Amino acid sequence: MKIIHLNTYEGNGGAGRACLRLSDALQASGVESRVMVYYQFKESNKADSFSKSLFQKGRAIFNILAERYLAKFLTKALKTPFSLQWFGRSVIDSAALKEADLIHIHWINHGFLTPKKLAELEELDKPIVWTFHDSNAFTGGCHVRYSCENFHKQCGSCPLLKISGPNDISHWNWVSKKKGYANLGFHIVAPSRWMADSVKFSSLMGARETTVIPNTIETSIFKPYAKAEAKRSLQIAPDKFVLMSGFMPSNNDKHKGTAYLIEAMNDLASRPGIVKERIELLIFGNKDQTDVPVFPFKTTYLGKIDNDAHLAKCYSAADVFITASLEDNLPNTVMESLACATPVVAFKTGGIPDMVEHLVNGYLADYESAEDLATGMEWLYHEENAADIQKEARLTILTHFSEAVIADKHIALYQSLINLHPR
Repeated sequence: MKIIHLNTYEGNGGAGRACLRLSDALQASGVESRVMVYYQFKESNKADSFSKSLFQKGRAIFNILAERYLAKFLTKALKTPFSLQWFGRSVIDSAALKEADLIHIHWINHGFLTPKKLAELEELDKPIVWTFHDSNAFTGGCHVRYSCENFHKQCGSCPLLKISGPNDISHWNWVSKKKGYANLGFHIVAPSRWMADSVKFSSLMGARETTVIPNTIETSIFKPYAKAEAKRSLQIAPDKFVLMSGFMPSNNDKHKGTAYLIEAMNDLASRPGIVKERIELLIFGNKDQTDVPVFPFKTTYLGKIDNDAHLAKCYSAADVFITASLEDNLPNTVMESLACATPVVAFKTGGIPDMVEHLVNGYLADYESAEDLATGMEWLYHEENAADIQKEARLTILTHFSEAVIADKHIALYQSLINLHPR
């Protein structure tokens, strides 16, 4: 079985990481799996690139920048990702795709595969699987929908666009996708039940077959380390109660819920029985410390962490990982934290409830309630059976999201599609 995975970037962003992790898991299970990307920031042995020559790289950079900056020009300053998919390139002449038994599409925005270029894949006469890492495949451009239900119909009147109306750019994009998908057969993989439910309501995808298969994670890398030792390695006193969160680029970043995180931290600090001096906050992923929120606890900015083993030790040093994300499919950070036996406090949204079981391996706060987010942190601060909760966190990942479990589910799907495909 030869599988080719298509993604815009290698390991960049949640979809890029999920794609590489799945390919590695498949290889470990004996499948010939290969990742091909539109653009590589640096060469590696993890993926091959469609943009190898200077001309191809230059064209890819032009497409990527054109897509990103045109979208910014046309949309409001809401910090919600929106893709136009006006620029792209054909991949059907690729020898690797021609030799594959099945093509697995992942995230293909930023100038890679437009609906028209996607439609060309039908010429290869291969079974196709498409994992939806966000909502863009079935919307008129947005990647994060929030409460907008325009995708139930034909998009248009988009709340993200500066010029909005029934026949706006989001509607044009919807029409382009409808034409591109019309003659392209593919099976959808939804990493979460929430995503699968969203697909059912989509006017573009509602009739497509969908299978729920989560992403996976490297359980031998993201694993528990002794908390006292992990804290010591970060020069944190062993008696500190450590909060950890991923960095949000600014206070106005709606998608990641920064404002709710700050409000929850301030709420927690004001509660009786909370000793502020005992708490330390770790923030990772920040590029600098010039545009950062002000938190009520001692805060250590870890920066961008490229070494997964070190990141696992940081998770292990934490007593709780907090994400205030308002919409996420199956966030890697939540899975990574649980794999390191660190409970998660998050809003009950997206695919997070597929991983976090309330009061078992973490806390699911009421949506957009900073007060309840603080209550989750307070629960773990006072919890006497923290070790049992930590064990449940790790067990959740080993049971439902480990490499072998997720690889087997994909292999079964691939084989069924290959067997059904006419030769």
